[in-house]
Amino acid sequence: MTTLTQLPSLFNRQFSDFDVLVRNFFDTDSTFTKLSNRIINHPVDIYETKEGLVFEIACTGLDKKDVQIEVENDLLKVSHKKEEVNGKSSTHNYYSGIAKRSFDLGWKVASRFNLAKISAELDKGLLTLLVPIAPEKAAKLIEVK
Repeated sequence: MTTLTQLPSLFNRQFSDFDVLVRNFFDTDSTFTKLSNRIINHPVDIYETKEGLVFEIACTGLDKKDVQIEVENDLLKVSHKKEEVNGKSSTHNYYSGIAKRSFDLGWKVASRFNLAKISAELDKGLLTLLVPIAPEKAAKLIEVK
């Protein structure tokens, strides 16, 4: 059994500002937010299969024409702009639990995936995007002159 006298003299050490900053960064009770704890405002699942990269995006209550998918170089953008309702609504909501808000999502996709051949399907409120794996390119040898 280890006693306090056998432990290194960690308790007697003075900590610098840098030590405190690093400790707060890795401390779970810290007031600093960690990069891994970022809040994503819209439900999305992203995973890789043998076919390619799959994005599953919740689109409850949306139709195909309501969702815009854009590909620009290595960027994939998915967005929906909620229509503005003018005036008062004719309904009285007792509870509103379905979020019908706009979203604007974007990802930078690695070059090993072929964004030019992306496929999209909207079924039962779930938008599924499949970005296939690009065929491997052979290494190019360059002759030195």
